[in-house]
Amino acid sequence: EFRRVLFRSDIRDRRRVAELFGEIRPDVVFHAAALKHLPLLQAHPVEALKSNVWGTLSVLDAAAAAGVTRFVNISTDKAANACSILGYSKRIAEGLTSYFGLRHQGTFLSVRFGNVLGSRGSVLTAFRAQIEAGGPVTVTHPDVTRFFMTIEEAVQLVIQAGAIGHDGEALVLDMGEPVKIADVARRLAAHHSPEIQIVYTGLRPGEKLHEELFADGEESHRSDHELIRYVRVPDLDPTLVRDVDPTVSGADMSSLLEFLARTMTVALGDEPLPVAFEAAPATAEPTTDPLAIGRAHV
Repeated sequence: EFRRVLFRSDIRDRRRVAELFGEIRPDVVFHAAALKHLPLLQAHPVEALKSNVWGTLSVLDAAAAAGVTRFVNISTDKAANACSILGYSKRIAEGLTSYFGLRHQGTFLSVRFGNVLGSRGSVLTAFRAQIEAGGPVTVTHPDVTRFFMTIEEAVQLVIQAGAIGHDGEALVLDMGEPVKIADVARRLAAHHSPEIQIVYTGLRPGEKLHEELFADGEESHRSDHELIRYVRVPDLDPTLVRDVDPTVSGADMSSLLEFLARTMTVALGDEPLPVAFEAAPATAEPTTDPLAIGRAHV
């Protein structure tokens, strides 16, 4: 018998998350909670640490303690060859999920895909609002492309990927061919009278001209589903992120998140990840080196 129970909580609240998991003891977890507004996270990287990294770790800890049978971390194409705070934080979340999959009972995996049409914050929703307001419709670049799928497609494939995936994997959904955003804007604007102007605003910091589903060096493999492939994800030791100092400057936090995400790009089977950062001497001079920043603040 299926019973639906709703709770409202915050994944930043480790104690409450642990209490809920201990009370409910779920069998399957789909972890979709995250901050995903790219420009805001570029401006405030500590919020990516608190929600996308620490929040994910809170849910992972609670899930492992509750003995879940399957944990599915919802990732993003921005984690592949990440170049933004959003991408770095979601790549780190993939690594943390992989770590738990290799060391705890149950299956812990990630599912990576692109934009979902009609979801909150979707470009179609934004374009329609701009058109209803009389324009202009804003596009970052004439050649920018993105991957899209419908809500129905995303939900079905995420559930199926979660069922067939294994520990330490990121299941990558087939998003079809990338879509040129300017073409989408022109098609929507063409149905409006009077004519709606399209304005190109320029790529914002952290934005790519073209998104990718697979990172450089990742070897994709066929799964048991024709629309799902998978890659192995290097695991990231949670000790590297648990005690990061959230009061460091935004620039230092950005550098640290980038360092942690890029540390995971080492090929599987190469040099292992560092076990932990060592405490820096109290007399250490200020530095902008990411490794030194990590040593000073972890």
